[in-house]
Amino acid sequence: DYQLENGTDFLCVLGTTAETPTLTKEEKEKVKRTVIDRVGGRLPILLGVGSNSTQAVVDSVKNDDMTGVDALLVVVPYYNKPSQEGIYQHYKAVAEATELPIVLYNVPGRTGVNMTAETTLRLANDFVAIKEASGNIAQMDEFIKNNPEGFDVISGDDGITFPLITLGAVGVISVLGNAFPREFSRMTQLALEGDYANALLIHHKFAEMCNLLFVDGNPAGVKAMLNIMGMMENKLRLPLVPAREVTCEKLR
Repeated sequence: DYQLENGTDFLCVLGTTAETPTLTKEEKEKVKRTVIDRVGGRLPILLGVGSNSTQAVVDSVKNDDMTGVDALLVVVPYYNKPSQEGIYQHYKAVAEATELPIVLYNVPGRTGVNMTAETTLRLANDFVAIKEASGNIAQMDEFIKNNPEGFDVISGDDGITFPLITLGAVGVISVLGNAFPREFSRMTQLALEGDYANALLIHHKFAEMCNLLFVDGNPAGVKAMLNIMGMMENKLRLPLVPAREVTCEKLR
């Protein structure tokens, strides 16, 4: 309800910040159905379905109940570090298994392998967007300049959302937005409208908080923030643990 009332354009369900790697299949289904039922079609739902097993993702998109899901977020396979050709074939196999639009997700800091601009552009005609969290501005600029019509670049890193929009990105899948959806949506909208001066003011306002949210890992920081705001208990599932008290004090 907080998201629905404060400027969020769509919800990313079962992404990294949801601690999805430690959820059981039954828990994932419960989260998905709870959000879809509560939203009731008022916002689009982007559902995370990534795995380091191509067959597992294919089976999921073929067999799971996708009623109410508008698009899928599929991360680059992690840990087994596939080649660029392996990444390409992974995404092609998933795309052939579903008619839902797919958003690519490149986050080498978590997966252990970077999807290059060349591979992204090779895939772009068959996908709708990429969530980019490589931190490599030059790489992102490369495929923003050359991406085909109908393929969007979405920031996956709060701290570089503003500069990335100035290069041509269209928005952000945000961690900070869990706590401050109205303010961060406002910054994004101002930047998209070309009002860079006012967008930059908000960007600078949140710069220190962006760093604090990740100093003890994600989602430890944002869960601590939401706890401080009185919205949830500060609990995480091992191997993640709550943010340190010194971090919580700085967040306060």
